[in-house]
Amino acid sequence: MSATNTRSTYDGFTAEERAAMKEHAKDLKKSASTSAADKAAEAVRDVLAKIAEMKDSDRVLAERVHAVITTHAPALAPKLWYGMPAYALDGKLLCHFQPAEKFKARYATLGFSDGAKLDDGALWPAAYALTEVTPEVEAQIVALLKRAMG
Repeated sequence: MSATNTRSTYDGFTAEERAAMKEHAKDLKKSASTSAADKAAEAVRDVLAKIAEMKDSDRVLAERVHAVITTHAPALAPKLWYGMPAYALDGKLLCHFQPAEKFKARYATLGFSDGAKLDDGALWPAAYALTEVTPEVEAQIVALLKRAMG
């Protein structure tokens, strides 16, 4: 039996994953050529433009999440991360909004990086499914942001 007969087939990255990587590379190239003040203003415009491109349900959620974050955690700087709205603290990614459509998922998520101070014992969530932003959900997001920022 040859080695090729025993290996499973690797199909590589999905089209969605390749598109996300291309967006990330484009974002990196763009940010390398502008001043800090221009980068910040451009990053906000880019995030808002990306949100505006989303389909209805994702767009509504992303707009609400963006409003909650910019209102309750103004120290976080909006930026694009792999083509998704993200928010950084002192230049380091803290959280991001992943639309359901991005990877053909059942629901959107609010994810946190390993820099977020959400540690709780040996196991804790780093991403949260998001289907609606009610006042209760908004309060939970605010609490998570405050905790994540330390």
